[in-house]
Amino acid sequence: MRPGARPSAFFVCRGDPVEHHVKDLSLVKQGRLRIEWAEAEMPVLRRIRERFTRTRPLANLRIAVCLHVTTETANLMRTLVAGGAQVRVCASNPLSTQDDVAAALVEDQIAVFAVKGEDRDTYYRHIRQALDIKPQITMDDGADLVSTIHSTRVELLRDLIGGTEETTTGVIRLRAMAKDGALKYPIVAVNDAKTKHLFDNRYGTGQSTIDGLLRATNLLLAGKTFVVCGYGSCGRGLALRARGMGSRVIVTEVSPLHALEAVMEGYQVLPLAAVAMEGDIFITVTGNRGVIRREHFETMKDGAVLGNSGHFNVEIDIPALEDLAESTREVRPFVQEYRMRDGRRLYLLAEGRLLNLAAAEGHPAAVMDMSFANQALVVEYLAAHAKTLAPAVYTVPADIDQSVARLKLDALGIRVDELTAEQRTYLQSWSEGT
Repeated sequence: MRPGARPSAFFVCRGDPVEHHVKDLSLVKQGRLRIEWAEAEMPVLRRIRERFTRTRPLANLRIAVCLHVTTETANLMRTLVAGGAQVRVCASNPLSTQDDVAAALVEDQIAVFAVKGEDRDTYYRHIRQALDIKPQITMDDGADLVSTIHSTRVELLRDLIGGTEETTTGVIRLRAMAKDGALKYPIVAVNDAKTKHLFDNRYGTGQSTIDGLLRATNLLLAGKTFVVCGYGSCGRGLALRARGMGSRVIVTEVSPLHALEAVMEGYQVLPLAAVAMEGDIFITVTGNRGVIRREHFETMKDGAVLGNSGHFNVEIDIPALEDLAESTREVRPFVQEYRMRDGRRLYLLAEGRLLNLAAAEGHPAAVMDMSFANQALVVEYLAAHAKTLAPAVYTVPADIDQSVARLKLDALGIRVDELTAEQRTYLQSWSEGT
């Protein structure tokens, strides 16, 4: 475990059920207040929780959850428990846990196996402990639960009826498994819901990544050359926010379609090799590995800042960076300086892990409201329909997506028009539009 990390999960675990014991009650109070603050910005999830409390659609359902342990996740867990579920939670990233939130959930008798700053061994031990609930449903953010089950815990497949996946990276992994015939139970790609990726990925990632960058560095973005690696939903949001802060934004892409979109939005699009020597800040949001590599480090200017908001810390080739460096030191929390042999200094943020969660608090609650509303409703859907689903990756049912949008608009006090009977008939007709 990293220096300064708290003891694992804030409680002792003796057998099953888990015996909860929080060691720092002031942390619990702080966590509860922050969870309450987030809840005020999550009206859709709150309405779902109220219904779940009455109807108990998840009664006795066992759910293993691997998500970032944040205030928003806490509100989702409380919603699942209100619906009757038994949950065990572990972190989906070693640096993303908010310790006060973990403590508050533990005090509420929700088993949490997570601590900010846990090392690799502790991280995977916590995943195994979450799976010890013998889940019927998995809830993933990066597919680590699914991967662990299929590689080392195959006996758990007997009880599993379905799962959900929150991230682009996880969906890519799961679709590869399904294509190879390796996926053994159905997974719903919550990330692909329109009320998730059009808002969470774009507006959430854009704002929270800038938040993490500024908290870690306190840099002035105005006038800086800001390189966004990847122009998917997350890259679009990040480029938008960086430009709004006064940066000159350059986009790098491998997809002709995404590159063309960036051009049409007014961004300069260049290969990373062509822009490596002039960028001040480089942020990766691709879901792929080895995006920023040795050949890029070798030409970057002195003082270049490197960060990642993709799910795994493989987008920046850290071993290559370490190999090129003459020395390293931490110059600020979450800022590691790598001094090259020619004297140049490159700065890596948050160990190359999710910058918005490691150095800040992740997405604002208002946008996670829709993402986690989808999670709760998809779990309810799986509880009712999983027996009819073959092992595959499924999209979120359209009626759930539409329901989340309607609930969000209603909570915001926004009204929309409705189709007239004549308009409905017209849209369903194939005859000539006279």
